[in-house]
Amino acid sequence: MAKVRVTQTRSAIGSKPKQRGSLRALGLGRIGKTNVLEDTPDMRGQINKVPHLISVEEDAS
Repeated sequence: MAKVRVTQTRSAIGSKPKQRGSLRALGLGRIGKTNVLEDTPDMRGQINKVPHLISVEEDAS
């Protein structure tokens, strides 16, 4: 299955609690933290909740 690399680029300070929860579900918590995840529909849903706080790229490995 394909993988995506998710990196937090902006702070979660001032964001809504559900958005902070989505960051935690993605395995993020501070600026610069990166996590490689399976590209599943539920992960894509989490990613779509916080596109203004993260950057997403396809993982080649």
